[in-house]
Amino acid sequence: MSPVEPASDTAPFFSSDSEAEGPEDHGGAAGQRPQEESASGLSKVRALLTVLILCYINLLNYMDRFTVAGVLPDIEHFFGIDDGKSGLLQTVFICSYMFLAPVFGYLGDRYNRKLIMSVGIGFWSLVTLASSYTPNDHFWALLLTRGLVGVGEASYSTIAPTIIADLYVKGKRTIMLSIFYFAIPVGSGLGYIVGSQVSSLAKDWHWALRVTPALGAIAVVLLLFVVQEPKRGAVEARPEHHLHQTSWLTDLQALSKNYSFVLSTFGFTAVAFVTGSLALWAPTFLFRAAVFNGEKAPCLEGQCNSSDSLIFGIITVVTGVLGVASGVQVSRLLRKRTPRADPLVCAAGLLLSAPFLYLAIVFAQASTIATYVFIFLGETFLSMNWAIVADILLYVVVPTRRSTAEALQIVISHLLGDAGSPYMIGVVSDSLRKTDSFLWQFRSLQLSLLLCSFVAVVGGAFFLATAVFIERDRNRAENYVPTDDEPIVVPKSGRSTRVPVSSVLI
Repeated sequence: MSPVEPASDTAPFFSSDSEAEGPEDHGGAAGQRPQEESASGLSKVRALLTVLILCYINLLNYMDRFTVAGVLPDIEHFFGIDDGKSGLLQTVFICSYMFLAPVFGYLGDRYNRKLIMSVGIGFWSLVTLASSYTPNDHFWALLLTRGLVGVGEASYSTIAPTIIADLYVKGKRTIMLSIFYFAIPVGSGLGYIVGSQVSSLAKDWHWALRVTPALGAIAVVLLLFVVQEPKRGAVEARPEHHLHQTSWLTDLQALSKNYSFVLSTFGFTAVAFVTGSLALWAPTFLFRAAVFNGEKAPCLEGQCNSSDSLIFGIITVVTGVLGVASGVQVSRLLRKRTPRADPLVCAAGLLLSAPFLYLAIVFAQASTIATYVFIFLGETFLSMNWAIVADILLYVVVPTRRSTAEALQIVISHLLGDAGSPYMIGVVSDSLRKTDSFLWQFRSLQLSLLLCSFVAVVGGAFFLATAVFIERDRNRAENYVPTDDEPIVVPKSGRSTRVPVSSVLI
């Protein structure tokens, strides 16, 4: 006979009645599969609203993250800190975000995802608001609050893509993920724009950090009253077997043997390294280049000139939209010729971005216009990766391990990527600076940023390696059948107990 199906009480708390681990048996004919739109338990309209709300929150996520970069010269002047300490603002945030991601990944695979995200975003909004009241002799307090912001963002980033994966499959999923990841460059660009312009209007950079908390409160309300929890894996599950939860160690062991997941994660780490470095330092670098060339006054007193943050923010928005859209479209066209299209497009994006980023850094002293043109091209190619990398993870990993996989990818990509890259760039810049002249403030940062081009080439190589294994790992995920030695969760006296599959076969 068939294995016992996992009951809904396998998630002992935080779980809602609308959540399930597989398709429900409605008494229909054997082999009949529900339509994609209804299998998740949500209507087409509710599913679309859910994606749009998740996109809105993702936009706020990245908008808040890069607001600090938009007013970094003001922060350096306010606290009297060097490049190394400035880089710590991004590093402490990424570190807390990175280390808490596995915790929320574990919870997201087992408990109600909507409630987890709501609590996390509420906490993130409160901490961000608190950081805006930091006095100039308490830089450590700003570091602490920026670190705590990572708690809220970790609760969201690991879970949101898995909800989209439980609403759509194949082509529709790719489209929805591309919409979701449009929010990354758009939110990042808005962070620069809003941060610099609000700071300029208010004549105080602290007000730049008070915009996203208000918008975050709206996000919590939308999550609680509009978003519904879809059934896990229901749009993908086949009638001949049902997905079940396995132990966390079993999940990690399976993911470590998934070469497409591992290699694409290392490739995405290179993307994180480059974007993290440019996100924090590019506006400051452009400002220093303009000061050195005599085009702008130095930031000695009062408000610093914010035009570079505004222009860089606009470039980030436009290139992000173009990059994500072109990456998805090229990948869809190339899939007709080869199933390895996704990693090949990711590799091409990184390898093409490297020379343009190099030229942008080199030409900063000679031509401002040329610098912006090369930044535009480099960021466009770099942005081609976002939606495609997320799609790769979702189709090479089984549904019950996706939040854990998202969390693991976040840990690795940030640990080796943008957790240390802003601080590293700042430290290298300080070490190369021979004097405190405008020339060496610019030159030292210019030389340290050249590291980004090298890392982009290494990332492209990892995606090329991913192309070797992508077909095999995708087929394994699509045809996954639980083995007898994998522990599952079955209810016992009202509590969850993990037992081997073979012990529940009757």
